[in-house]
Amino acid sequence: MQSSKPILLVEDDLIDKMTVQRALEELKVTNELVCVADGKEALDYLADKSNEQPCIILSDSNMPRMNGTEFLRIIKADDALKRIPVVVLTTSINQNDVVASFELGVAGYIVKRVDYNEFQQAIRTINSYWTLSKLPENE
Repeated sequence: MQSSKPILLVEDDLIDKMTVQRALEELKVTNELVCVADGKEALDYLADKSNEQPCIILSDSNMPRMNGTEFLRIIKADDALKRIPVVVLTTSINQNDVVASFELGVAGYIVKRVDYNEFQQAIRTINSYWTLSKLPENE
């Protein structure tokens, strides 16, 4: 079996959270999905040494208390966290947001689509670049 590290989802929208969960389940990704509502909660999770570091962080950009850009600035400045790949999942198609995210070192920028199949393909792409645990094909 491949990596079993958790996936950290930083998302305040319940529907988007459920969409990510569904896509991962349908792709048979078995990594634990840890969900937090904003950048502040994500930092608290990452600072807790009893939590295993995630293999990847999927982060919304528009969140309460601490938005995705603030969150990215902090983790990419931290030597212990900066190597964790971060993929931004957002509704923003603003080119400035895209450029700012990549300047902060994100591994990917995915615009949330209304079409579930397009979103699932985006999650499939993430799965093809980073090692996530999967059930064997015959299960």
